[in-house]
Amino acid sequence: MSPKLNVLSSKIFKTKSLKKEDAKKQWLLVDATNETLGRFSSKVAKILRGKHKPSFTPHVDCGDYVVVINAEKIKLTGKKFETKAYVSHTGYPGGQRIKTAKQIFDKNPSNLVEKAIKGMLPKTKLGSSIFSNLKVYTGEIHKHEAQNPKLINLKEY
Repeated sequence: MSPKLNVLSSKIFKTKSLKKEDAKKQWLLVDATNETLGRFSSKVAKILRGKHKPSFTPHVDCGDYVVVINAEKIKLTGKKFETKAYVSHTGYPGGQRIKTAKQIFDKNPSNLVEKAIKGMLPKTKLGSSIFSNLKVYTGEIHKHEAQNPKLINLKEY
């Protein structure tokens, strides 16, 4: 390969890095009815992160806003409702608290969906800002009508 061709190819193929101001964000509406929690959460996390876009940049919040409805109709396979444990700690000695998925679901079903999606995002400041683009609601009603969210089917997306 000649050095002249090598120089040309390096000038032609530049990797474009997206800036936060240049990111084109959309509002998407996702229905969680009869979806499996893990599969559903990984797809939503991918959309929140922006990995479905050709302009994905790892260090920039370039994902879309996602509104999840019908969180109370999400499914868990097998015996996960009784056996899946969520561990937290109060910060005091002996302060470890363990809750099952059923306990969290009974108190607030949207928390279960939020925990699953948050666990699939980066554990950094970027992950925190991406997580703020997620809105989860129980039932069909949400307060983001003004943004005209586009209803998407995750099976096709």
